Amino acid sequence: MGKKGKREKKGKGAEKTAAKMERKVSRRAKKEEEDLEAMIAEFQSLDAKKTQVIESSCPPPSPRLNGSLSAHPEKDELILFGGEYFNGQKTYLYNELYIYNIRKNSWSKVEIPNPPPRRCAHQAAVVPTAGGQLWVFGGEFASPNGEQFYHYKDLWVLHLATKTWEQIKASGGPSGRSGHRMVACKRQLIIFGGFHESARDYIYYNDVYAFNLDCFTWNKLAPSGIGPAPRSGCQMATTPEGSIIIYGGYSKQGPKSEKRKRRRGRQAEAEGAGDEEMEKQSPQGPVEIVREVVAEDGTVMTIKQVISGPAEEKERSESEEEEEDGALGQQVEPCPRSNAMLAVKHGVLYVYGGMFEVGDRQFTLSDLYSIDLHKMEEWKVLVEMDPKAQEWLEESESDEEGDDMEGAEGGEEEEESSEEESEDEEGEEQHPSVQPDEKHADYLSRTEQYWIKLARSNMGPDAKEKKVVKVAHAMAKTFYEDSL
Repeated sequence: MGKKGKREKKGKGAEKTAAKMERKVSRRAKKEEEDLEAMIAEFQSLDAKKTQVIESSCPPPSPRLNGSLSAHPEKDELILFGGEYFNGQKTYLYNELYIYNIRKNSWSKVEIPNPPPRRCAHQAAVVPTAGGQLWVFGGEFASPNGEQFYHYKDLWVLHLATKTWEQIKASGGPSGRSGHRMVACKRQLIIFGGFHESARDYIYYNDVYAFNLDCFTWNKLAPSGIGPAPRSGCQMATTPEGSIIIYGGYSKQGPKSEKRKRRRGRQAEAEGAGDEEMEKQSPQGPVEIVREVVAEDGTVMTIKQVISGPAEEKERSESEEEEEDGALGQQVEPCPRSNAMLAVKHGVLYVYGGMFEVGDRQFTLSDLYSIDLHKMEEWKVLVEMDPKAQEWLEESESDEEGDDMEGAEGGEEEEESSEEESEDEEGEEQHPSVQPDEKHADYLSRTEQYWIKLARSNMGPDAKEKKVVKVAHAMAKTFYEDSL
C-alpha cells in the first residue's frame, strides 16, 4: 500500500475515533441531564405536598449567593427567591421565598404551593400589573458535588396579590441558560446573554429575546448595529427613555479546570470577573479597583477604589484607627464580596449575602446592608452576619471521586425545623421501599409503573413517553442507591 493509501486509512481511523468520542460524550451529557432531571422531579414531588399558603415570621434567610432580590412594585418590601450555598463539599439549592419588610426591618417566609424548582443564577423582574408580579426565568440546578448542571428555560410568574405561582408555557423562547440578564421594559421582558454548560459543550450567548406581557409570546430580536460579544454576568439596566444599557460581563475560553476552580469560574460568570481577577481581589491585602467611564462630551473619568484587606489592617496602629474614628466617626461598610443580591427601593440600595473568599476558603454571607443613593453618606447595617452560620468542610479525594448523585437528598437548609425534615422523611417513605438484598433490576421491574406515574405527574402531560420513562428509571435508580 502506498503512502497516500496509508494516509487515507489513518485519516479514516482518526475520524472513527473522533466520532466514537463524540458519541461517548453525547451519552454522558444525556445521562447527566437525565440524572439531574430525576433529582429535580424528586424535589418537586415533595413541593407538591404543599396545598396552602403559609406565611410566618422568621429569622433572616440562611447564607446564600446567586439568588434574586427584587423590590415589590407597590409595597415597602423586598422579595428574595432561590440561591445556592456551598460548604466546601456539598452544594445546596433553594426555591424558598422570603419577604423583607423595610419599615419593620423584619423577615417572613412564604410557602406557596407548586413553586418553581430549586435554582440559582436565574433572573427576576417585577412589574406593577394586578397588584404586582414577580417574573422568573432560567437559572441552573447543580448536583450536590457541584460537577453537573442543569440549565432551565422555564418562565414563571408569582402573583404577589394572591400569592400564587404560575408557570407560563410559550414556545420560541431562549434556550436553557444561567448568568443571563433580564429587565422589564415597555410591557416586555428583555433577556440578554448567559451561558450553558454540559459534558458536551460550554456556550456563551449574546442573543436577545423579548417576552410580551400582554399577549404572552416570545420574540427573538435582531437589533441593528454591532452588538456586545457573547457573555454572562454583565450589568443591564433600562433608562427613563426606554433604552437598555449593557456593561461588562464575563467570557472564558479553554478547557475545564478541576472542581474548585471550576466552581469559582462559574461564580465569576454570574458576577463578571474571571479566576485571575478574583485572585487579585482575594482579601489578603490592599486591592485597587480602577474603572474608566466615558462622559457625554468624550472626556474620560478614572475612578479608583482601594479596599484594605486583613493583612493591611493588622499593620495599622491603634493611634491611626483612633484618629480615623475621631475624624469620621465609626465607619461601617460591606466586606468585599461577589454574587451578592441587590435591589433598589425609594432610592435606597440594599445588598444581601454573597460570597467572600479567603485563600481557598469560600464563606457565604447572610448580612444585609443599605445605602441612600441620593446622599451616599454611609452604609447602614440592617442584618449582621452570624458567625455561627459559617461552615467550611475541606474537600477530600473521596468527595471528588464519589458518585455524582451522592447526597441527592441535599438542597435543604441544615437549620430547617424538625417539622420540615419530618415532612421530607415522610415523602421518602411513600416511595416503594427497597427489599433486603434486592437487586436494582428487580426493584425497577417491581416498581417501574409507580416511578413512571410520578415522573409523568412532574413533567406534565405534554412530555414524550420515552423521555418520561428515562426520567422515571433515573429517579428509581437514585432512590434505590440512596436506600442502600
